[in-house]
Amino acid sequence: MRIVVDLNRCLGYAHCVPLAPEVLKLSGEETLTYDPNPDDSQRLRVLRAAAACPVQAIIVEQVDSD
Repeated sequence: MRIVVDLNRCLGYAHCVPLAPEVLKLSGEETLTYDPNPDDSQRLRVLRAAAACPVQAIIVEQVDSD
């Protein structure tokens, strides 16, 4: 799984952070940092976090493993 956060679109509401705290973190008051390649064990949390984003700034992509 790969995630991309459009940091230009992200407004720092941080609704996503408590839903996937091992993947998404708030640095300071408004800067979101994230793991672009989280472990598949985080899939459900990441999908919930993406769905909770009010500006839809989180894009989740499936990466096929070889």
